[in-house]
Amino acid sequence: MHHRLPMVKVGLSDVLGWDAYRRKKANETSMASFEMNGRREYWTFWSEDVRRAGCELYAQLASCIGNDEKLRRLAGQARRGQPPANLILGAVHFLLLRGADHPLKAFYPTIGGDANTDPRNAFPVFRDFVEQHEEDVVALIRSRVTNTNEVGRSALLHAGFRTLARLSPQPLHLIEVGASAGLNVLWDRYGVRYMRDGMALVELGAERPLVLDCALRGESMPPSGPAPAIARRIGLERDPVYLDDDDDRDWLRALIFPTEVGRLRRLEKAMEMLRQSPPEIRYGDALELLPEAMAEASVENTLCVYHTIALYQFSRVMREAFESMLVVAGLRRPTFHLSFEFDGQNYALTLERHADGSRDVFPLAISHPHGTWIEWRAANDLAAR
Repeated sequence: MHHRLPMVKVGLSDVLGWDAYRRKKANETSMASFEMNGRREYWTFWSEDVRRAGCELYAQLASCIGNDEKLRRLAGQARRGQPPANLILGAVHFLLLRGADHPLKAFYPTIGGDANTDPRNAFPVFRDFVEQHEEDVVALIRSRVTNTNEVGRSALLHAGFRTLARLSPQPLHLIEVGASAGLNVLWDRYGVRYMRDGMALVELGAERPLVLDCALRGESMPPSGPAPAIARRIGLERDPVYLDDDDDRDWLRALIFPTEVGRLRRLEKAMEMLRQSPPEIRYGDALELLPEAMAEASVENTLCVYHTIALYQFSRVMREAFESMLVVAGLRRPTFHLSFEFDGQNYALTLERHADGSRDVFPLAISHPHGTWIEWRAANDLAAR
């Protein structure tokens, strides 16, 4: 899809949306792309979404929390813009991982529980745990953020950046918005196995210490040619995650669904790899850091900004400013934007090209939010478009 954006003569800072962003930031009342104020509708949405992601335990718990005024109020003490469901559930998982002894462990395979325990029986036990550890749970809800670093999404980035290389073969200058610890900044350090019916059809980097399995849906195959060269990689993160800090490592573990032991093991391996070769992460407001990070890209490289399930924490003003920055960057040089976000129906992988006031949109795929499967939908002739 090709979009010609309206062109107007205004000051650079206005085009960037930067002045407007700074003026409105202090008075921002929107909490993100959907309201996260503890209402029952939010908990219903979250329950249905996590059920689609495959965690019935959390679906049951979220549904029950939505009908429990006290727990909704506790979860609602999260920072503005932070999803209360992730935080109250993550706080409980964190305390269990830290050794809290309680019958709730029976429902959590990551703590040694039985995966066959009926999740419909979990809520009374969960509520009892929260009441016994309320002070610690509330402290975590108030102080922590949902900076999940799901390394499985790198399987999608492999496909997205290989597609980008067809459109622009120069080495990539990559900037990840919402990088957390930086695990997906190093997306090409992991191998990928594209699977169908339990059989590996394509293996990329099978010799790597961590290989990500990604099931194929539909008839089409993601691109599997050579990985593009990386000139530079930069992560932008508002809330630092330090992997040499025990609390930060355990918080990343706690954000994993407690029914997904394999996913937790994958995180452990990725954290080990990152600690051996940490990427460049810049800490602060991504929209304050992004203009300089883009300006550092050499004209001999392809500039691409990317993110995976991060923009739901952006307010409307932040989204508008972010889009404006990409438009302005595209007036100076071709600028690519690779996103993996919920589009209202699916978790969609989308590539955009901003150039000379136009925006080309390439829908690439839909996927499981953790990258466990992908349905490739892009045309095979992207390079000719």
